[in-house]
Amino acid sequence: MHTFDDLTQRIATACLDYAIERLRMDPVTLDGPLSLAALRERAGTTITREGREPEDVVREFVDILAPACISTDSTRFISFIPAAPTKAALLFDLVVGASSVCGTSWLEGAGAVYAENQALQVLADAAGFPAGAGGCFVSGGSIGNLSALAVARDSAAAARGSRPARWRVAVGEQAHSSIASALRLLDVDALVVPSDDQDRLAGPALREALAADADPSSICAVVATSGTTNAGIIDDLAGIAAATREAGIWFHVDGAYGAAALLAPSARARFAGIEDADSFVVDPHKWLFAPFDSCALLYREPARAKAVHAQEASYLDAIHGGDDWNPADYAFHLTRRTRGLPLWFSLAVHGIDAYSDAIERTLAIARHAAARIDAAPHVELLRDPELTVVLFRRPGWTEADYTSWSDGVLREQVALCLPTRWKGEMVARAVFLHPECPESFIDELLATMA
Repeated sequence: MHTFDDLTQRIATACLDYAIERLRMDPVTLDGPLSLAALRERAGTTITREGREPEDVVREFVDILAPACISTDSTRFISFIPAAPTKAALLFDLVVGASSVCGTSWLEGAGAVYAENQALQVLADAAGFPAGAGGCFVSGGSIGNLSALAVARDSAAAARGSRPARWRVAVGEQAHSSIASALRLLDVDALVVPSDDQDRLAGPALREALAADADPSSICAVVATSGTTNAGIIDDLAGIAAATREAGIWFHVDGAYGAAALLAPSARARFAGIEDADSFVVDPHKWLFAPFDSCALLYREPARAKAVHAQEASYLDAIHGGDDWNPADYAFHLTRRTRGLPLWFSLAVHGIDAYSDAIERTLAIARHAAARIDAAPHVELLRDPELTVVLFRRPGWTEADYTSWSDGVLREQVALCLPTRWKGEMVARAVFLHPECPESFIDELLATMA
């Protein structure tokens, strides 16, 4: 199984042929899930004791299993947060897998870590972080947020010399669900600060909450969001930064979705204040056109993260003690694939300007969609999009109507467009992250609601 023999050649040919076929697909089909019963009937038992011909297994994946998955890179995938990886990033992901590089330490993967750090530097520079900032790539925003908040909690304990009965973190009402999960895992409570009239976590409300709190010394961090998942809202980062500086509290920005727009000149001013954060995350597999799974986690002062996350064991002594950059030291992980390399390769090939242009195009697509919704007589735009999330309603529709419509447009392969709740009401939500989404698509979608 480990030599490049005739069987390996056949496997390589079958897999690479499919990869090329998939990369050439235009347009990418949306597809959709099958029931467990249907998959059992069509695929049956896929793993046997004797093994199977590789061509048969690949064909089974191509004909049965892959079409039972929704293609997140389809221009018709506009739910959750879509993905639209570049061909360069996808192809280099094949190289990453074939290279079998472990990205735990500089010792094991110096060249790969060097390249990943170049990509991280692009993001640190876009945010206005100082020289010396750094971090690592982790699997997603959830582990990125968890890792950063662990550093915030332990840094507060070190700075204050003691721990309260319960640490707390101040968050906004629109904070991502991963923040609540991270706080549970860290055994930390949330201080939920009410939103302002723009549905943001804002500096004045944060100051008021801190001033009114009975035990402000127990608050170890504030989490702001730069692009909420449900509505694409950017919190008052500048106001929050000022309030956290005054209070001496760690300032973390969850930019898993929206912080990619730091590379878009038209949107950069909306992120004013992120340069004062102690840490932030952004997911390249969302709006930076990289494949799953990848989150860039950056710290203003990486040494503080290293003090929390570096693991100690006798067999790890060989990678510690010098100035080498070990990605394992900056998040809750040890063994890791070099998941930042596809982004690095795509940035290196296409250049930062091409990324800026692609993000600007998706912002323009969202504005166009909002304008078409606003002009249509049978639907209502709920708010102008700050980024690329567009919320709208069909007056008179019940929850059952939205569900039936969403099921229908997926069944007809028009779109995956799932409803959400906004201020207690079920509404439609569309997210545009594919720079090649045709402008005609929104009219096609809206016609299905007439």
